[in-house]
Amino acid sequence: MATPVRFALVGSLLLAALPGLAKDTPSAADAELEARITAMARMASATGPQYSPDGQWIAFHTNISGVSQVWLLPAEGGYPRAVSAGPDAANGVRWSPDGRLAYAVSPGGGYNARLLLTTTKGTDTIAMDDDGEANTFLGDFADDGRYHFRSNVRSPSITDPWIWDPKTGKATMAFEADGFGGIADLKGEHALEWKLVTRGDVNAYRRDLRTGERILLTAHEGTASAFGQFGADTNTVYLGHNLDRDNMVFGRVDIGADGTASAPVTLAERDGAELEDFLLSKDFSFALLVWNVAGRNEIERISLPDGKRSALPAAPAELVYSADIAPNGRHAVLSLAGSTTPADLWQLDLASGDYTRLTWSPHPGVDLATLVKPELRTYESFDGLELSGWLYLPRDFKAPGPVVLSFHGGPEGQEVPAFRSDYQALLASGIAVFAPNIRGSSGFGKAFMTLDNQAGRFDANKDIKATADWLVREGIGAKDRLGIMGGSYGGYATMVGVTEYPETFAAAVNLFGMVNFETFFAQSEPWMAAISTNEYGDPKTQAKLLRDLSPIHKLDRVTTPLLVMHGANDTNVPVVEAEQIVEVLGKRGVEVEYVLFPDEGHGWRKEANRVRSTLEMTHFLREHLTKNVEN
Repeated sequence: MATPVRFALVGSLLLAALPGLAKDTPSAADAELEARITAMARMASATGPQYSPDGQWIAFHTNISGVSQVWLLPAEGGYPRAVSAGPDAANGVRWSPDGRLAYAVSPGGGYNARLLLTTTKGTDTIAMDDDGEANTFLGDFADDGRYHFRSNVRSPSITDPWIWDPKTGKATMAFEADGFGGIADLKGEHALEWKLVTRGDVNAYRRDLRTGERILLTAHEGTASAFGQFGADTNTVYLGHNLDRDNMVFGRVDIGADGTASAPVTLAERDGAELEDFLLSKDFSFALLVWNVAGRNEIERISLPDGKRSALPAAPAELVYSADIAPNGRHAVLSLAGSTTPADLWQLDLASGDYTRLTWSPHPGVDLATLVKPELRTYESFDGLELSGWLYLPRDFKAPGPVVLSFHGGPEGQEVPAFRSDYQALLASGIAVFAPNIRGSSGFGKAFMTLDNQAGRFDANKDIKATADWLVREGIGAKDRLGIMGGSYGGYATMVGVTEYPETFAAAVNLFGMVNFETFFAQSEPWMAAISTNEYGDPKTQAKLLRDLSPIHKLDRVTTPLLVMHGANDTNVPVVEAEQIVEVLGKRGVEVEYVLFPDEGHGWRKEANRVRSTLEMTHFLREHLTKNVEN
């Protein structure tokens, strides 16, 4: 009989071994499928574009080398060139007013980022901040060349705003924060400050950096979210917000000479949609609004002087990952992606509405035309609440058949029709995927997002079973061939599935998920613990609630074969969460496989690890959901 626990410590040099992917010599069909899965996991993408101050260049990130790095592309199109290189991912690239580039590198995939400033040739690189083990969060440049960012170097549970000054070449603390917050915009001696009261509740202020005086811009009752930017001066603030309303809208707050902030003026709102992002033109004459419509994005333009709105032509893909407006206001560059389209850069002519493709991320070995697009489906949960999700069906799928339920992270995240190599790998293996947005997901209004807070999580956990029951009742999923998977909070949902409903799932994959709220709160980053009490419960006053919500105390119920994968450097969901599962289930003789990535944090940034994760997951779910079944 096989040993119940299989442990693999995975380094990039061990990829070729691929233990467990085939117990015997693979057939030609299996080898072809494995090659296709590997090719999909290696597909590159291009994200985070930003125009240079003169509009001649676009800086962006691509993982074409295997790990995300900073690259440059002529704005009119042309051959890109690399700016950064190294074993660790570079992210958050921003142009300084003098034409240099700032970005962050996080050794081992953690939050201890080094902020670097370099030339367009990647030379004369200097560190703007390198506090060793401190958590550092990216920011942006002010027009005068100062760069604002956040760090918890003063206190592990607090992120203070810092400002790097090009005149001195040094960073100093802008002010001491009283929680998790930072600077959203910086203009002269005023900062647009934001503070996270708790998850799902944000306040914004205008702060005078000389006196410390601040003006609250987002007075509200209950909870509300907001993000924003100064207008032409610091007396005008544009906001995306859901203050005293359910859906996110685009608005403006004006600050009078007496320092009094007006109530937000709504400039744009849409029924059945939420504002996801907005971009202001350099001269503040117009803004581009990105709307979330049931998980897909739509773009429109609004003239700020008169409020006139005009829809822009539909983008060539379902999702807008990031965007920037050219300094002359004539073009916008967007990172667009979709269920069958990895992220690439496109330039939009704002006058004609024409899109021009700028990057072609390689996908050798993968015919994009063979990839599967999902269908949005709605259904009712146990209490009549309407839920929705994205159904991916393999070509020639014979229903009822094997289906994997995939739960997103967050829990405030949203499942959208994005390219997922793991989904497409399962589909190529004949396994369907259903990716639901259960209560607590974002994108459907504030009320829906708060339905899973604290004791409401019991109902969110019941949504897991209701989703599985619906798939069977609709004749899509075979009752004995349902799988469950997810990362981060989705990993928690996976563990809930196999502990609360042990007869429901035939296989499960937990990617860096929580299993024990006691150890999560004790060992996660202090700032993460501090902002999570309203979401999950306060360990000081609600220990019983957190215990009842923790799958660790119900592992004796587990009979489902389980694959656990985690990053050794994960400080968001510490690796102890995975270790507890493996230890307990191993002692019970339950089949559990454990893959630990020593050079990753919360998620996989390196190509070799992405490939390994996809192959391990696909093999594991194929073995348990399709064995001895002709599909």
